Amino acid sequence: MRYSAEDVERSAAAVRRQWSRTAQVGLILGTGLGHLADFLAADVELGFEQLPHFPRATALGHAGRLVCGELAGVRVAALRGRCHLYEGYSADQVALPVRVLHALGCRILIISNAAGGLNPRYEAGDIMVVADHINLMWRTPSGQRVDSPRPGRLAASPYDPRLATQAIEVARAAGFVLQAGVYVSMTGPTYETRAEYRMLRRIGGDCVGMSTIPEVLVARQCGLRVLALSTVTNVASPDAPQTVSGQQVVAAASRAEPRMRQLVTGLLARLAQEV
Repeated sequence: MRYSAEDVERSAAAVRRQWSRTAQVGLILGTGLGHLADFLAADVELGFEQLPHFPRATALGHAGRLVCGELAGVRVAALRGRCHLYEGYSADQVALPVRVLHALGCRILIISNAAGGLNPRYEAGDIMVVADHINLMWRTPSGQRVDSPRPGRLAASPYDPRLATQAIEVARAAGFVLQAGVYVSMTGPTYETRAEYRMLRRIGGDCVGMSTIPEVLVARQCGLRVLALSTVTNVASPDAPQTVSGQQVVAAASRAEPRMRQLVTGLLARLAQEV
């Protein structure tokens, strides 16, 4: 499914009828991290079902709400949860909310997700700034702007290095280490086998998840600066496998949420001088 500029504008207009301010930064709050939105000085909160063309969030730990307000001196539009390919949506449907965030004024997008660790040096509860990604979803958004018939071009490095550096500095000042690595995206919803974990590590992956890349691709098509952060909920041990449930992943991400909140709010405080 493709979306026209008019479709995007209809969704954005539904938000503007409730919120007249212009957003500066967009947030996508992934599995177990939605409570960060509770710390916004919220002006309005809308369910995805109230917004034309928005997909409905059905995954565990994803509330499916858009919260608009202010955090750390920055006007933000925060997606409390996201949609995934494994829920039956196309890549364009999954990424539509990013186009709407752009239409609302966002010029920076901060994405969070929960991911399984592939790097044996990582520990559950670590946060990784995504330096690059490997797309094994085999499906991507349409690859062009909604207002242009020409194929879009993506920079070789879609993640903003300055935002990554600022995030690392914020983490260091807060007294914890922010890892930096490669995020691998699979379609899911099943978790990886031992053989798949070994393969993903060998091709250069540090974390693996089921989201984020379609959102990043569309964000870059829209010209947004992008920072992606992965909360490591468990670390793969192919030679000593453990069964991991969705509930355990949500619980692990929730335990790491205070550190993620400290990181995001600290970064926004710095960005308040720039946006």
